[in-house]
Amino acid sequence: MLKVQEIRELIKLIDQSSIDEFTYEQDGEKLKLRKQAKKSADYSEPVQQAEPVVQPAEEVKAPAPAQKEKQPEPVQEAQPEPAADLENTTEIKSPMVGTFYEASSPDAGPFVKVGSKVSADTTVCIVEAMKLFNEIEAETEGEIVKILVENGQLVEYGQPLFLVKK
Repeated sequence: MLKVQEIRELIKLIDQSSIDEFTYEQDGEKLKLRKQAKKSADYSEPVQQAEPVVQPAEEVKAPAPAQKEKQPEPVQEAQPEPAADLENTTEIKSPMVGTFYEASSPDAGPFVKVGSKVSADTTVCIVEAMKLFNEIEAETEGEIVKILVENGQLVEYGQPLFLVKK
């Protein structure tokens, strides 16, 4: 089989070439190298949909009977969580900038869900940074009460990922 240094050289050569996949077999041993699809270099902010503007009741004029228009319904504000629920919680924060993944692969189940019990060495997610997949451990004990980010979301250093109730 190939030595580690030879495999590293192969990786460099494939990375610099236009080859997307390489397979090497020798004495029943098989080595398969594959490039990941390049991600778009577009770093623009995602477009957010504007919320409908609701005018105060005294400014809205009644439409003529022949021109009935559907008035937008008022948008309800999200209710803040009660402070009592957050008193005994600890945040699990991202130790780096990267992409948050809740599972080891797209077809695998998430590492943890709301209600999961965790210990200090429990892997709770993966943060991908510079094509390296870093397993993030809870570093605390308790129960996951809230997941604060979505799968595939970019996260910042120190950004809270989970709330854990001790």
